[in-house]
Amino acid sequence: MPEAASPSSRAPTVRQAALAALRDCGLTTVFANPGSTEVPFLVDLPDDIEFVLALHEASVVGIATGHALATGHPALALLHTTAGLGNAVGAIATARVNRAPLVVLVGQQDRRHLALEPFLTGRLEGLAGEYPLAVVTPVWAADVPSAIRRAAHTATAGRGPVVVIVPMDDWDAPADPAVAAAPQRLVAAPPAALVPPDLDELVSLLNRSTRPAILAGAGVDSERGWAAVASLADRMGAGVWSEPFGARAGFDQTHKWYAGQLPADRTRLRDALAPHDLLLVLGAAAIRQYPYDTGPLVPDHTRLVVVSSDIAEVTRSPADLSAVADPVATAEALAERLPERAGEAPPRREYPAYTLDGSGVLHPEDVFAVLAEHLPSDTVLLEESPSSRPALQEMVPARTPMGFLSAAMGGLGFALPAAIGVRMASPHRPVVAVVGDGSSLYAVQSLWTAAHHAVGVLVLVLANGRYAVMDRLADRRGGTAPWPAFPEVSVARIAEGLGVRAERISTHAELAERLPALCRTLADRAEPLLLEVSVEAGTTFQP
Repeated sequence: MPEAASPSSRAPTVRQAALAALRDCGLTTVFANPGSTEVPFLVDLPDDIEFVLALHEASVVGIATGHALATGHPALALLHTTAGLGNAVGAIATARVNRAPLVVLVGQQDRRHLALEPFLTGRLEGLAGEYPLAVVTPVWAADVPSAIRRAAHTATAGRGPVVVIVPMDDWDAPADPAVAAAPQRLVAAPPAALVPPDLDELVSLLNRSTRPAILAGAGVDSERGWAAVASLADRMGAGVWSEPFGARAGFDQTHKWYAGQLPADRTRLRDALAPHDLLLVLGAAAIRQYPYDTGPLVPDHTRLVVVSSDIAEVTRSPADLSAVADPVATAEALAERLPERAGEAPPRREYPAYTLDGSGVLHPEDVFAVLAEHLPSDTVLLEESPSSRPALQEMVPARTPMGFLSAAMGGLGFALPAAIGVRMASPHRPVVAVVGDGSSLYAVQSLWTAAHHAVGVLVLVLANGRYAVMDRLADRRGGTAPWPAFPEVSVARIAEGLGVRAERISTHAELAERLPALCRTLADRAEPLLLEVSVEAGTTFQP
C-alpha cells in the first residue's frame, strides 16, 4: 500500500475527497457518537459540515432516521467500531423496516496492523446481520470516496441503511481520482414499474368486486399518495383501512372514507374484513399481525390484491394477485380506469368521551382527548407507548402526511430520537413524541442532543411506573410476571439532568391547564420540553 500522506500534505487526501463526495450527496450533517478510530476524519471538520453529538449510538441512528424520514433524503450517521455498531444494530434494523435512507460510516482500526487484531479491531462486516441494504469495506484507501457515493446511491434507491467501514489510516492516505468507482450523480429508474403490466387484470378484479375495501400503508404516505387513495376510494365507493402496527398513516384519518385501524390478530381481522369480498393493499404487505392466532388470515370469500414498490412486501403477502409497482401511480391509474360507483361510507368510529373534571386518576385516554382537540393539524406525532397505542391511534387521527410515525420494527428506542431528527429537518412543523416511561429509557440520552441544539420537540411521557404492555401479555398467558414495577423512576428528573426542562402533571386540572397551552406553541418552540404525566396503567390490551 502507498505510504500514507500527512494531513498537511499538498496532495489531496482521501479525507478531502470523501468530504467532497459527502457534499455532492447532500450529507453535510454528521450525527455521531465518536471514538478514537474516527478522530482522523473528525478533527478540523470544515465549517460547512455540521456535527451533531448524541450520547449513545442508538440515539445517533435514531436521530438520523427521523431526519431522513422528514427530508426524504439520506442522512449520515458515524459510529465507533464494534461497540458503536453493535449498540446501534437495533436502530439500524428499525431504519431498514421504516424505509429510512442512511449512510452509516463505521470506524475501524488502522489497516496496516489489522491482521494482528489490535485493540478496537472490529469484526464488523456481519455485525448488523441482514438489516443493512449493503455493508461496504473499501478494498483500499483510495476507494473510500467512491464507497461513500455508492452507499448514498444505494440508500436512496433502496430506502434503507448502508454501512461503510473505514479503517482510520485511510483518511490520511493520498486520494486517487483515477480509481473512481461510482457515478458522480445517479438518476435512478423507479425500483418498480410505475403501474403493473397486468393493470387490466387488476381493473377486472376490482370491477367484479361488489364490496371492495382499501388498505393504505406507509408506501402511500405523501401528499400525492393521500390524494390518489382518496380519489380511488371515491371512485370505488370503498372504505380505507390503516394497516395494523403501521409505521406511518397512509391516509387522512378524518376523511369520510376512513374505516379505522385493522386489528392485529387473525380472528378480529377476519371479523373486520367479513363484509368485503376484496381488499386492495397499497404500499404495505398483507397483513401485519402481532399476537399469533389460528385460522386463515382473511375470510375465505375475501380476495387479496397487493401493490407495493417493495419486492419483499409483495413476495411475503399471501395474495391472489401481487404487483411490484408504484402504489401511488397505480392508485391514480385505477381511479382513471374504474367506473364510478356508489358506496356506503364507513360509520364514524366513536371513542368513549373523556371529561377532564378535575377529579380522579389520569388515564392515557385523558391525554389523548386533549391532543385530539388541541394538536395543530400538521403535527408529526411519534408513538412509543405500546400499551396505549390502540387508544392513541383511535383518538388522535393523522390529518396530514407524515402525521404519524412509529417503529415498524417494533423495537423500543425509536420515537424519542426520531422526533429530534424530524424537528431538526422540519423546524417549522410541530413535533410531539408520546412515549411510555419504560420506553423512554431506551434512548433517553438523545434528550441531551435536543437541549444542546435547541430542538423544539415536546416529549409527553405517560408514566405508569411499569411495563404495562408486558403485564397485559403476561395476563393473557395466565401466569405471574417476574419483572417488578419501577415507580421510583422519574424521566422528568433524568431529563433535567440532561439539560431539558421538564414538568410534571398528576391531576386533570393540571393537564387541562397546561397541555392545550403547549399545543398552541408547538410550531414556534425553540427548546425541548418534557412533560411527565402520571397515568393509571390500563387493564386491557387489544391491538
